[in-house]
Amino acid sequence: MSRGVIPETLLERVAKRFKALSEPIRLQLINLLQVHGELSVMDLVEATGCKQANVSKHLGVLYQEGLLKRRKDGTRVYYSIMDPSLGEICTLICRRLVDEVEESRRRIVG
Repeated sequence: MSRGVIPETLLERVAKRFKALSEPIRLQLINLLQVHGELSVMDLVEATGCKQANVSKHLGVLYQEGLLKRRKDGTRVYYSIMDPSLGEICTLICRRLVDEVEESRRRIVG
């Protein structure tokens, strides 16, 4: 694949991956897992303040998309990051957003 070009055969798959990352709660869950490593659903419920059903639904989307892995231990389910590029993607986007904010600030200040 040449740099910056997405083959047509992958366009739908790439769009689906970005769609999975398009919800703020999902990004929050990913961030928590990157910072703390493996966490249970209940840990994530407590950390986000969201209802268990909502957290489970979003974790399921991320899992189905291959971004997270999970393991069961009795009645508890634990999630962790499966795709190491996830951190790189988030870092790239955040750096760009910081740059944009700084550019805007410089324009306003003069």
